[in-house]
Amino acid sequence: QVQLVESGGGSVQAGGSLRLSCAASGYTDGTKFIAWFRQAPGKEREGVAGIRTDFPATYYADSDKTRFTISQNNAENTVYLQMNSLKPEDTAMYYCAAKGDADNWLRQTLYTYWGQGTQVTVSS
Repeated sequence: QVQLVESGGGSVQAGGSLRLSCAASGYTDGTKFIAWFRQAPGKEREGVAGIRTDFPATYYADSDKTRFTISQNNAENTVYLQMNSLKPEDTAMYYCAAKGDADNWLRQTLYTYWGQGTQVTVSS
């Protein structure tokens, strides 16, 4: 069983930056792909970015390609989401999730492991 723990959320003003962390208790075949999702109040959860933990490949939802960067430190089993130029519409609970491969990475039902989330609030 793999546990994912997110951290790094907080409150920032528009234009600011945050770096979220997703620490995995271990990397297994079930965590070869880790992604960030977010859910804003009253909205469905949506994909933000994903990364393969076994190969240097990253994936982004179209709307976040220029402001968000996903990266990893395999030595620490941690995936990061650097978020720059934050906007009030980025306010959401951010979750990391893991599954065994990158196929259909936006399909949330395919993820085996989920963290508890970290709140990001961006004020105007």
